[in-house]
Amino acid sequence: MQGIKAPDPTEVGGFYDRFAQFSVMADPAANLHFGYWDSPDDDSSLAEAAARLTEIMIDKARVGTDRHLLDVGCGIGGPGVRLAQAAGARVTGVTVSQEQVRLGNQRAAEAGLADRVRFELADAMDLPYEADSFDAAWALESMIHMPDRARVLGEMGRVVRPGGRVVLTDIFERAPIPEHKRAVVEAYYRETLLGPAVTVDDYPGLLRGAGLMVDEIIDISENVMAKTMREASRQKATVPAEIEEMHGDDPAYQLDPGDLAEVWELGYLLVVAHRPVR
Repeated sequence: MQGIKAPDPTEVGGFYDRFAQFSVMADPAANLHFGYWDSPDDDSSLAEAAARLTEIMIDKARVGTDRHLLDVGCGIGGPGVRLAQAAGARVTGVTVSQEQVRLGNQRAAEAGLADRVRFELADAMDLPYEADSFDAAWALESMIHMPDRARVLGEMGRVVRPGGRVVLTDIFERAPIPEHKRAVVEAYYRETLLGPAVTVDDYPGLLRGAGLMVDEIIDISENVMAKTMREASRQKATVPAEIEEMHGDDPAYQLDPGDLAEVWELGYLLVVAHRPVR
């Protein structure tokens, strides 16, 4: 968005440190991302729809027993733990939030998976891993905060072995934001520290530049965006008093997700690529 500066990783880490406890209370399963509804008539809750999107990511990643996946922007660990449970894979997650690292490792330990699931403090633009270290990598809704998507994808492509998959979701502009919607969209970009706007046409080049080959670029906006915003708005109206007291003065918390429900110009992408075997 014009006039919105790219977020600094330290700022993003501080943002998620602030909202860590809210995240824990928002969804006991820690699937803290948008939801996926199968149809307009699907009456799943936001938590159920978010869990469904996690399962879609697991299916696309195609990692099995003893394979190793890098979870880029791991949140408080819900999707990574679920992957390990469902597929038997090992997971290393990275985040720029100290609180997310602590809560993620606590979640892995409580699930009896501390030997296979580990969360670490690291910057996705400068991953502290050797080339070819992982069988796959995913970025479930973390790409939205990256100031340089090309650099992050390059790092993911570097650490994934040849033949390994890279799976991600991202918010994108399906069409230019009209003037009468721009203020609310820019407020979200600014206060929730979103990175530069991207379009679907940008992704083939971004992936090629990272040494990756495109498998799928799917616009799943109709299954994701409006209903997530409406459900998140409804959920926010019922938060416990202690959350209101803790975050009531925070500009990001003051935003109403429902304001974005009619902004059809903002969409949601599911991207699958792989590192070619040469």
